[in-house]
Formats: sequence, structure tokens, C-alpha cells
Amino acid sequence: QVQLVESGGGSVQAGGSLRLSCAASGLYIYGPYCMGWFRQAPGKEREGVAAIDKTGSIRYADSVKGRFTISKDNAKNILYLQMNSLQSEDSAMYYCAAYLSWGPCSRDFQSPYKYWGQGTQVTVSS
Repeated sequence: QVQLVESGGGSVQAGGSLRLSCAASGLYIYGPYCMGWFRQAPGKEREGVAAIDKTGSIRYADSVKGRFTISKDNAKNILYLQMNSLQSEDSAMYYCAAYLSWGPCSRDFQSPYKYWGQGTQVTVSS
């Protein structure tokens, strides 16, 4: 049974940083999976933030390029999202997700992510 458990969310002032973690069990993140981070703010649609594939190829949403960094620790089986220069618009529930893929992650984050975590809240105050 696959489980993805996010942690690291919290409240931070604008300009600050947070690092989110996603601990995976039931799958190996170094395997043929696309691992992604998504977020959803109240009243808004869920949006893809960043994704990393089996080869380490990475995609970012334009809104976070240069500020967020996705990475994975294969030995620990943990996916990370380092978030710097946080803005109030980054406030949302952040979710870790995964789907089986031997190729690159979808460009528009629309592929059928099968496995989802429960989310971790990020609140940025201005």
C-alpha cells in the first residue's frame, strides 16, 4: 500500500523560507515514478508546482521558478520542496503526489497522479 506523508508546513512571513518533506512508503521514489508537488488555496483550483521524474528531470510552474526547488533523497525515500522568497500568494495546502512513469513528467502537471498525500498547510503573512 502506497503512502505519502507530507510535513514541514507552517506559518512564515513574506520573504521567508520553508522546506516541505514527503515521506514515501510502498514505492521507491528512485523507481519509475513521477513525483510532484501540488497546492490548493481556498476557492482556487489545485495547481501543479513542481515535478521530478526518474532521471531527475524537473519541471516547475512559472509562478515558482527561481524560488522553489524540488529534490529527492533516494536513500531516505523522501521528496522535498525547498521554498524560498515566499509570498502571500504561496499560501495554500501543499500536496505530494506520484504516478508510475518511465518517461518525463507531464509538462502541464495534468497526468493522472495516482497517489496523494494528505497535505501540509503553508501560510505566508505579508
